[in-house]
Amino acid sequence: MDTDRGAIRRARIGLLSSHTQAAKAAERELRELYEWAGDEDTDTIVALGGDGFMLQTLHAMLEGGVSRPVFGMNKGTVGFLMNEWRTEDFIARIAAAKPVRVAPLEMRATTVSGSSFTHAAINEVSLLRETRQTAKIEISVNGRVVLPELACDGVLVATPAGSTAYNLSARGPILPLAAKMLALTPISPFRPRRWNGAILPDDTEIRFRVLEGENRPVSAVADQYEVRDVAEVNVRLDRSRALTLLFDPDHALDERIAMEQFAT
Repeated sequence: MDTDRGAIRRARIGLLSSHTQAAKAAERELRELYEWAGDEDTDTIVALGGDGFMLQTLHAMLEGGVSRPVFGMNKGTVGFLMNEWRTEDFIARIAAAKPVRVAPLEMRATTVSGSSFTHAAINEVSLLRETRQTAKIEISVNGRVVLPELACDGVLVATPAGSTAYNLSARGPILPLAAKMLALTPISPFRPRRWNGAILPDDTEIRFRVLEGENRPVSAVADQYEVRDVAEVNVRLDRSRALTLLFDPDHALDERIAMEQFAT
């Protein structure tokens, strides 16, 4: 264990935790062991919680316009985006950590009433039917209509980092982190029945146009941000806002994503 309590503060490492009991208890333990940098003096962040809290932390940086490397430790349920919880040797551990750059998707949504919204998504942008009626969605890729009508519960675009989340549950492909691809995956497609989705280069712009939107309302969700009653949604990767996650070398995100292909 690091014996110099002030070394972490001097290394400008800050500490955040989710609101859960387990994460708060872990934060108290670490604050008793070490001195941490304040918000304005932080170069690196240690985040305690689960995958949801990691996404929340990354979105806060996107909205604040200040990006710092984040080293997550799992005090949640799955912890796919997190490292193992340990209290010792933080400076050496973070110095040895493997940085992984993650670029978010940009979702630009226009509603039936004409309002416009822009949100970022680390994992996926999904379109979902709002009522019992099937959604009908036209899909264009780089300005060309590739699917005139998809009748479905919904459809999503996932990044490689998000390909093992909702995308995988919808039977979409797992994308290696270095693949420079996006997954376009239908959710419970009704027509055409045999369309299983597509894998597209990550410089592709995808446009969804909702057909019969007033009678068959559809919402668009960028991670946790929902826009209801959308008429059109444009999705593209925004490399200019890439974020950095830090992982223990033996527990890196790219290896974890690759091994998910062999999970049973």
